[in-house]
Amino acid sequence: MQPTATVLVYSDNASTREQVRLAAGRRPATDVPEVEFIECATLPAVLEHLDGGGIDVCVLDGEAKPAGGMGVGRQIKDEIFQAPPVLLLMGRPQDAWLATWSRAEAAVTLPIEPVEFADALAALLRSRRSVGA
Repeated sequence: MQPTATVLVYSDNASTREQVRLAAGRRPATDVPEVEFIECATLPAVLEHLDGGGIDVCVLDGEAKPAGGMGVGRQIKDEIFQAPPVLLLMGRPQDAWLATWSRAEAAVTLPIEPVEFADALAALLRSRRSVGA
């Protein structure tokens, strides 16, 4: 992994994308790289950035419209070679089974709780770094 990690954030809601940036900060944990965010509000933008490579983790809003993050996560895992890990934002804890269906490696509920989110993001960045090593 490069010295800076690239995190793609997909949500049609600018406030949700901002919550992600604020919860993660510049570095979600001391043992992971600083993060740069790429924000996407549409599925075509997500796929374009993923096709270009260099994405370390995807944060997908399960409540996004018209393409929800759960379906986008599953599509990414089906269509993108060596897809990055996915952190899914869910509306309800009861939707955890859908996170499993979407093949997300981690999930947190909305509204975002900063410590929980930063911990989940840092764990995915660590796993990505160990795979790339």
